[in-house]
Amino acid sequence: MYQLVKLSLLTATIIFLSGCFDNTTDTDRLCADNPDLKCQFLNMEDGQCRIDRTNLVWQRYDKLKSPTDVNKIKEIELVAKYRSCLELAAQIEPLDARERKTKRVETMIFMGEEYRRLVEELKTSDSAEVLYFLWSHTGDDASRRRFLQREGRPELETAEMQYALATFYSSRDEQKTEQLLHRSLELSKTAKPNTEIFKTLSSLYYKNQRLDQAYLWSMVAKSHGVAIASKQELNYLYSDLSNEQKQDLEAQANSILQEIELHTYQSRSIKFR
Repeated sequence: MYQLVKLSLLTATIIFLSGCFDNTTDTDRLCADNPDLKCQFLNMEDGQCRIDRTNLVWQRYDKLKSPTDVNKIKEIELVAKYRSCLELAAQIEPLDARERKTKRVETMIFMGEEYRRLVEELKTSDSAEVLYFLWSHTGDDASRRRFLQREGRPELETAEMQYALATFYSSRDEQKTEQLLHRSLELSKTAKPNTEIFKTLSSLYYKNQRLDQAYLWSMVAKSHGVAIASKQELNYLYSDLSNEQKQDLEAQANSILQEIELHTYQSRSIKFR
């Protein structure tokens, strides 16, 4: 029996490692077949930042196949993420010190140049996604104004753009922020919803002493692994709610979770039995 378990573990380990090597091999092959990916500038042999680098390579490939604004923005975000990882890696003193560290620094500098180049290229587009990115990531006021001027138009009727509007109104109009967050959930069609919405709704309702709604969205957030508060802290924060009320709210939270998963969520008033 012991030998059988041992053999099973060994087999599982081999399969896992094979998957890792296959992934690396696939990325190397992708680079070899697509010189436009510029993999030669990405320090492909370095063991540090491998995941961020691989994600960037494949996103560049996705952009080559489909050069949409969304794919361009994803590439820029992954360039920034890879560069941040390289900044940390450059502080590590490798065994074959000078040459490897120099390569990391050179790649980090190249990533900075790539980020600026890609942002400049993005400025030729006038889509809502691009305007929001330029406003939120580079602080471009002109892009912010142009983005906000499109409020109410069909191009902003997406989960992402409704959330983007909510971030603007969060410090200006709480009622509108609430409406936009719910609308974002109604429009969400992804397998993984934006969990920041749950946390923001809970905080917004608690701030305005709407404890029932705040508790409801705390439970939704908790189910998605969002750290709101410990069990003891929740008991203290919502001590004015009875156990029966909490049970009702938890049942409604489960219903909301199912609706979000099925993409059928509709905002509504909560009810107690």
